[in-house]
Amino acid sequence: MPRNVRQKKRAERRMQQAKNATIAPVGVPVAVSVGKERSLPASECNGKKKPGHSQMDKQAMGDGGMKCNDNDNDNKNENDNEKDENNIKSSSNEKNNNISDDDGDNYIEGSDKNACSSNSNSSLNVNANMRKPRASRADPILAALSRNSLRMSDVQLLHGPHWINEAIVNFYFAYMEEIKYKANDDFLFLTPEMSQCMLYMDDKELHSLLVAQYKATRKSFIFMALNRVRTRDRNTAHFMLLVASRPDKAFYHFDSYGGNNSSESLELSNNIKDVLEMQHARFRCQRCLQQTNDYDCGIHVICMVDQLTDYVNRYDSLDGVQPLPQDVVKAKRNQLIKLVASLGKLIA
Repeated sequence: MPRNVRQKKRAERRMQQAKNATIAPVGVPVAVSVGKERSLPASECNGKKKPGHSQMDKQAMGDGGMKCNDNDNDNKNENDNEKDENNIKSSSNEKNNNISDDDGDNYIEGSDKNACSSNSNSSLNVNANMRKPRASRADPILAALSRNSLRMSDVQLLHGPHWINEAIVNFYFAYMEEIKYKANDDFLFLTPEMSQCMLYMDDKELHSLLVAQYKATRKSFIFMALNRVRTRDRNTAHFMLLVASRPDKAFYHFDSYGGNNSSESLELSNNIKDVLEMQHARFRCQRCLQQTNDYDCGIHVICMVDQLTDYVNRYDSLDGVQPLPQDVVKAKRNQLIKLVASLGKLIA
């Protein structure tokens, strides 16, 4: 056979071998020119660049092919496991999202927590047990009573020389009524908001509020906080205290910032005395401790309520009550902070 014919046939066989190696599936033996079989190397199974002929000739049938198949099966099993784990996580997240989206204002407590703890899904248990009353993350509720609550921004006013707002006075009056003097039927505490509304009520509305709702005609002492606010400048707001004393047949006005703010107290007493059946009660401006700054009027009102309730509990009268010591006012802010912390445990 001529030499050029043999060279041509060898070249065709090489081309055919290269073609067979390219189209052969992974792990399937490929026929070589010497009649032996071999499998594709592991590097080609992993998606790497196809090796040259010298590398292919060094791979023998058997171990190389088995390793490739084992690696491929291992990779497949790992991928399947990862898919299963991802499916489980996604289904769990969907359940948690559905629970958190339902009734955002409701939260689980008491028997609901026990029922939830028996659930086999641990992720649902954790999510349910952590549910709390919805509150602003930026300004959370620190303490709450049945009708009043204090947020972080309110309590921060107690730190340092700040004018306290109505929320703090309302909260303390609610504390006096609902906790400290809950068993005392002789006391009634009215917040600044309520006192302000009573200035504009007629006798029918006052009767519905004071007599029908609060049974005020049976109360010996009614403590009313007032907040005097000028319409032109709300920065001039000023807290005062008006006490209706049935045993003394008098309305006592307490003002820690001079005696020129009695007009609102006098107007309120005149508006409610008929409904309270105290038509002949006198209006008296009582001497009290004067504040040394422009922002402690609310603290003075809170301190005076403490002092007066304690005094009438012992003497059943406001006649002869003495002004507050200055140290009592100075210590009151820290006492209020501790009170809020103790009451805050009820909603923690």
